[in-house]
Amino acid sequence: MHAYIVVSLLTGARTEELRALTWSHTDLDGEPPSVQLWRSVREGGDTKTRPSRRTLELPSECVVALRAHRRLQTQSRMRNAARWPDNDLVFTTQRGTPLDAANVRRGFRQIAEHAGLRAEDWTPRELRHSFVSLLSSAGIPIEDIAHLVGHANTRTTEKVYRKELRPVLRRGAKAMDDLFNAHRVASEPPTLPPASSENQTER
Repeated sequence: MHAYIVVSLLTGARTEELRALTWSHTDLDGEPPSVQLWRSVREGGDTKTRPSRRTLELPSECVVALRAHRRLQTQSRMRNAARWPDNDLVFTTQRGTPLDAANVRRGFRQIAEHAGLRAEDWTPRELRHSFVSLLSSAGIPIEDIAHLVGHANTRTTEKVYRKELRPVLRRGAKAMDDLFNAHRVASEPPTLPPASSENQTER
């Protein structure tokens, strides 16, 4: 579950996309490393919308986590070779079967508890929201964020993630304040120090 959380948080992929991700759509040795989010566990196996079908570059932390995950999965598959299904899935149960929503929620809450969080307050969807929030706080344009999360346009991103995008609005106001404050200071005449009384003479 550790690799699942890392990839979800650092790519913003939907949980139904990660549950359907296969190793054949994962390139850890490419330049750059990437994942092809072309399928989902939705009815028909397609992504939520056509623009959702995308290829994302993998951050280095994802590559490290996925390589470690693949080693562990290979060991499990070898121990259970007779029963392990040939589905090529990246994320599976301990028996190699596909994850369902309950599997993901349970694993996520176990990790949340281990981290000292109130597990009932957190869901896997929080990872996608956190992805948007982190990019927004880093100054990434909303158009780029919309593309990364697989939205057809920025309206959807603004509607669904309006709380996460709030730092952008705040930065805009601060930029205007800084701009006009700087202009105001530049327009004011210089302030002269008060004359010393002992240097004053009557004229």
